[in-house]
Amino acid sequence: MESVIVMINLFGAVALLLFGLAQVKDGATRALGGRLRKSLTLGTGGPMRAFVSGFLATIALQSSTATALMTASFVEKNLIRSRMAQIVLLGANVGTAVTAWIVATGIEWVAPMVILVGVILYRGASTVRKGAGAAMVGIGLMLLSLQLLSQATEPMRQSQALAAFLTLLDGAWPVALVFSTVLAFMSSSSLAVVVLILSLASTGIVSPGLTVVLVLGANLGGAIPPVIATLKAPAPARRVTIANLFVRAVGCLIALPFAGLAADALTMLPLPHSKLPVDAHLAFNLAVAAVFWPLSPLLARLMEKLVPDEPPGETGPQYLDETALATPVVALSGATREVLRVGDLIETMLIQTMKAFEENNLTELDRIGALEKQVDELQQAIKIYLSRLGHKGLSEDNSARSIVIIDYAINLEHIGDIIEKGLQDQVRKKVLNGLRFSTDGYSELSGLFQLTIENLRIAQTILVSRDASLARQLVEVKVSVRHMEKQSAERHLARLRDGRLDSLQTSSLHLDMLRDLKRITAHLVSVAYPILDESGLLVESRLREAE
Repeated sequence: MESVIVMINLFGAVALLLFGLAQVKDGATRALGGRLRKSLTLGTGGPMRAFVSGFLATIALQSSTATALMTASFVEKNLIRSRMAQIVLLGANVGTAVTAWIVATGIEWVAPMVILVGVILYRGASTVRKGAGAAMVGIGLMLLSLQLLSQATEPMRQSQALAAFLTLLDGAWPVALVFSTVLAFMSSSSLAVVVLILSLASTGIVSPGLTVVLVLGANLGGAIPPVIATLKAPAPARRVTIANLFVRAVGCLIALPFAGLAADALTMLPLPHSKLPVDAHLAFNLAVAAVFWPLSPLLARLMEKLVPDEPPGETGPQYLDETALATPVVALSGATREVLRVGDLIETMLIQTMKAFEENNLTELDRIGALEKQVDELQQAIKIYLSRLGHKGLSEDNSARSIVIIDYAINLEHIGDIIEKGLQDQVRKKVLNGLRFSTDGYSELSGLFQLTIENLRIAQTILVSRDASLARQLVEVKVSVRHMEKQSAERHLARLRDGRLDSLQTSSLHLDMLRDLKRITAHLVSVAYPILDESGLLVESRLREAE
């Protein structure tokens, strides 16, 4: 009975640690999500900046898995080069190791205070404060779980069964590596497994060599979940996560025979022997980063050969099944999937235009015309398909849904026109004429580009989920964008009055781009209105009633 209680306490402490990690990730994403994504994309212009970006993103999110998936999605959208992505993940792995090292410094006593501050922040009104509060509560729970883990593992010191099991693992290091790898994979967290190893090592029942082997397995297992999550993603995204797994696997295979020597070397350092797991975790990831950083170009080329690009798909409709017209629900589902494809094309157009603006690279605009033509064709096909569905006698709900899809498709087509005929020409003028925006003006436009892309992603989610709270959030963002556009225009005019040459040269360009980005958001917000109307959250007019 006593052993059962020990196991319950141990599993409960591990569960609390995992829950705390999840809270930190969710809270940091809510508080810093947009800034983290922007920093990650803009911070990969060089190897050192890429490494630091991955390191800081993982420190904030407390999850190298989250950083890996975010980086993979950016590579897929051509926001980050493959070579830089590999260096980002090397930084992310070091970030996880540093987090474990900090957690193990004996600061568990601050857990109640951190949780208290987190709860106070969480009761704030702003999304940033709520996110920061949730992250702090998560950090407090992680620290609290360390105390529980220490208490849970204390009785194991006298456990003969555990001693026999660890003796078995100590005599078969490959088995121990696989065991630790499976634990990290199942928990989707190398940090959680390293902390568990830390608790066991503090009891003195794990040999130094076995400790290092278990840490190697935790590193290997932590690289598997991102690979699983991107199995169905395009080739560029899969290359990033597979390369990360490849790097860790090679590192583990090289280090495994020397685990005993590495443990002896680490114990000779003037560091507490009880902290050997986190020291080994940090040393391993620093060594891997030092070895594979210079090899990142070679690794990127190797992944391109191992994971080749898929053959280009058809540009026409893929989900408008003629046989489904007899079943309106199925037909509407196909039309929804097709219009989401249109949204993805628009996102690609926005991202490439933004990159051309930020990097002064006109090659990013080469595909805009072809993409806009594809948007027009798909939008027309969706309208014709749903108009034919309308003759089949739809229910009121299905008819309303059909109108929403057509309206969204039309608005996306308008956005495509704005990008091709407006933003693309404006960016082309900037590059060809060698125009330079003021630092403030450039920052304002770059931020508005990022916000517009975020708004498109929210609109895509709203179309599928019909979430009223998200719809309300998107409408509120439209008001914020209107204010941003007004304030940016006012600041721009103020710079003109000050006689700043850079503002004088880019005056009309700046105002035109502000106008077009605001127009795009206005088209996106249209998807939210029917949902708010159904929920009774939409008023007929914004005009105040006359007294």
